[in-house]
Amino acid sequence: MDFPALANLPAPSAPRIVLRVSAEAEKNIRRGHPWVFDQSIVEQSHSGTPGALAVIFDSKRKFLAIGLYDPTSPIRVRILQSKKPAAINANWFQEKITQAGAIRQPLHTPQTNGYRLVNGENDGLPGLVVDRYAETLVVKLYTPAWIPYLKEICAALSPFPHLILRLSRSLNKQTGYLHGLADGQALTPHTPPGLILFQENGLTFECDPIHGQKTGFFLDQRENRERIKKISKDKSVLNVFAYTGGFSLYAADGGAKEVVSVDFSTPATQATLRNIEHNQNNPKIKNTHFETINQDAFEVLAEMKNQNRLFDIVILDPPMFAQNQAQIETALSAYRKLTQLGLSVLKPNGMLVQASCSSRVDAESFFESIHRSAKEAGRPLKEIERTGHALDHPVTFKEGAYLKCLFASAP
Repeated sequence: MDFPALANLPAPSAPRIVLRVSAEAEKNIRRGHPWVFDQSIVEQSHSGTPGALAVIFDSKRKFLAIGLYDPTSPIRVRILQSKKPAAINANWFQEKITQAGAIRQPLHTPQTNGYRLVNGENDGLPGLVVDRYAETLVVKLYTPAWIPYLKEICAALSPFPHLILRLSRSLNKQTGYLHGLADGQALTPHTPPGLILFQENGLTFECDPIHGQKTGFFLDQRENRERIKKISKDKSVLNVFAYTGGFSLYAADGGAKEVVSVDFSTPATQATLRNIEHNQNNPKIKNTHFETINQDAFEVLAEMKNQNRLFDIVILDPPMFAQNQAQIETALSAYRKLTQLGLSVLKPNGMLVQASCSSRVDAESFFESIHRSAKEAGRPLKEIERTGHALDHPVTFKEGAYLKCLFASAP
């Protein structure tokens, strides 16, 4: 397949950059860490543009790793290959993507055709994410270092008729390195559908790959949504930070009698209503009483507390609260406040489900903050389960772990 949109992209600059790094960085690379920070570089042959290949030699001047150079980021090199040299070319990219696809094969069934195909660093392609929605792939870049290789990446993905490019917020601002590429543009000649319908565990969801958050849907919560389905029969369910209603639809599919979805975003709330319509052929969903509230989550919880409105299951799945190290304490404070508000609208012996997608907040701190808040509220929690990453969101290094979720009952 030809990719006219990529015709004018630059080739990686040559020759390769030669680097030596600190002893600590050497140790980290040998352990499989995918990043080399700018402050770790102790010797560099010459400067380079984003996407230049950087070869790292150890203290004995033996090959250690090769990766993508990015002068615009504190993560100066993203490791592609370590320990053993390799030619980084179209065949190498094809092999990596084929390996990633093989890992996800168990997920692809007649009931599911939406999942993460490439999970960046954790699949050996740092700074690159590919999500599948039916026959459309959304390719998201987090560094300009990938732009010179987009043709090879798209060629490896070419069995899919529709490829859409998404750029991270920081990359979207680096206009000098985009070479005419734009967030949300089609990379394949055929115009992709504006809204994509895809299947997840037999439910139909829509995805807006161009304007939606991330790549249009939160695929990482699929397994937690399935857990909600199994405990929702005849229950009243409150889904806070509902986005487009993922947890809400699963609760209804599990036989919930009432599902209330809360989200501040009007487009997200409208998408929730459409997702309900997409599943009207499901008798359980058709018979569920749905309510959507388009308002700030903290305000809604406070109002419900004052009204003494209670639910059997309360789901709290907020957006990222900590973007950097300095925001960790503020984030933990917000999680504690959410826990107490959530418990204030939870029936006795009800189920609290609380999640975090903030990688800066480690799992132990997150779970400890929930338990502490519950005790302060006079409702100590009985843990049912702690969950993390699904098959299509593997974790291969510490910073790659971000998702954690607690299922717990409260007296």
